[in-house]
Amino acid sequence: MAGRVPSVACIGVIGRHNNPLHISLFPAEERAPLEFQFLLSSCLDIFEARLPHKTADQDFGLLQAVDERLAMYGWLTNTGVKFVIVVDMEGRPATALDSKTSSAVGLRDSDLKPAFKALQTAYIMLLRNPFYNPDEHSPVTANAEQRVGSTQITSRKFIQEVKRIGDAWAPGVTNI
Repeated sequence: MAGRVPSVACIGVIGRHNNPLHISLFPAEERAPLEFQFLLSSCLDIFEARLPHKTADQDFGLLQAVDERLAMYGWLTNTGVKFVIVVDMEGRPATALDSKTSSAVGLRDSDLKPAFKALQTAYIMLLRNPFYNPDEHSPVTANAEQRVGSTQITSRKFIQEVKRIGDAWAPGVTNI
């Protein structure tokens, strides 16, 4: 694993009804979308199990280590929307800039807080858009109205911001 640093493999936004609102893969051409949809679904039980024990802190920390390479971290908003970041521990080749950060094996939960806070800010900006209606993305509303189609977020600005966050994150980054 020498010469490689952790990077984001996937960012998932999951609605309060446990429906996927958005999934971004990094790099998309090297990842299997179905595999990551399954991984995101597998962590929902962990959110539910930890929910009664959580206080005001929304950071769920490490949800599960999928294998020696992938680890899933979670964050819960006050509206019940869940953010999940899947980190590839052998993600990308190290650069000279990466050598200045700590070389310890593994990640601290605090390493992902800037990414989660940036995701939450991007989601809040999406909610502030007067043309975005979060109820349109709920499967409960879609079923009641007998709407056919995706309940995923289609805002280009939000998708670009999520991509920027995934590309910008690295261990030791304090502000995204």
